[in-house]
Amino acid sequence: MSRLLPQALVVAFLAGGTTAFVAKDKAVELTVDGSSRSLHTFADDVGDLLAQQDVPVGEHDVVAPGLGTRLESGDEVVVRYGRPMYLTIDGHRRQVWTTAHTVDGALRQLGVRAQGAYLSTPASRRIGREGLTLDVRTERVVTVMADGHTRTIRTNAKTVRQAVEQAGVTLRGQDTTSVRPGSFPREGQTVTVLRVVGSRENREVPIPFRVRRTSDSSLFKGTEVVVRAGRPGTRRVTYALRTVNGVRQKPQRIRSRVLRRPRAQLVRVGTRRHPGSVWGAEGLNWRGLASCESGGRSRAVDPSGTYGGLYQFDRHTWRSLGGSGRPQDAPAAEQTYRAKRLFVRRGASPWPHCGRRLFR
Repeated sequence: MSRLLPQALVVAFLAGGTTAFVAKDKAVELTVDGSSRSLHTFADDVGDLLAQQDVPVGEHDVVAPGLGTRLESGDEVVVRYGRPMYLTIDGHRRQVWTTAHTVDGALRQLGVRAQGAYLSTPASRRIGREGLTLDVRTERVVTVMADGHTRTIRTNAKTVRQAVEQAGVTLRGQDTTSVRPGSFPREGQTVTVLRVVGSRENREVPIPFRVRRTSDSSLFKGTEVVVRAGRPGTRRVTYALRTVNGVRQKPQRIRSRVLRRPRAQLVRVGTRRHPGSVWGAEGLNWRGLASCESGGRSRAVDPSGTYGGLYQFDRHTWRSLGGSGRPQDAPAAEQTYRAKRLFVRRGASPWPHCGRRLFR
């Protein structure tokens, strides 16, 4: 009996360990991205199982049941990997993640209505772990108004121009639309076709010349002598003319080019002070003489263009008296001064008809 007791204890210990071993062993089904396999594991929870099986999971992956869920024999663990999608829907681009294996499944998962939509890749195409770029244009209702008619269509066109063409309307020449033709057509949008007839017109417009004045001490104050006459320039301006749906629009300036540059006018301006009087010619009726000769107008010119000013000087006489330029351009005071000097030289003879007025 003393020999049999230790052997009985060993047998009992081994039997208990086997029972514990069998209790920890679990038969589970593991499905990773659609691929399933049955296996036995001693893992306590789902996270331990995936770690033992070298199945990494990221933030965009789905594990069911969750990683902390305790495992029981007969459980099924499913891992679905997330796939990036660079998705453009009706012109709006964004990145999303999906665990679907096909384009069609991803659109259903994302709640995107694919019926009647344009897809840049077939709906049946599989999506790899690397992801997929997809352009989706959903079907929209657009109304096109053109040439007095209204057409409402359902379209998945990329641009307003394409939608207009689908409505059976052709844009020709400079025709355009009420919204930018290259813009994306929106649900319920109304697009008006604008029939444009355009042309161009060139107009030549003058460019004013500048006047440059320089002081001249040899001329009396108030006297200005034009040394060089100014000449206006010419500019060619091109305008775009157009009518929209029969209505003429305001001309739009599109280009301007100088054909001839203006030439400045050069003027000498007198700074010399006027003399006070001329001995021998004071006290006479100079106003009466001026009234008779020119009607008292300092810029008067006779019909022949020979005589000018208050006292109707000719140019030769005016210059002999020290005058510059034309007598009618000089101030009235200078004209009277020159007339007094002429009287001292020749008396009233230069004014045969009106000279007697000096003595009244």
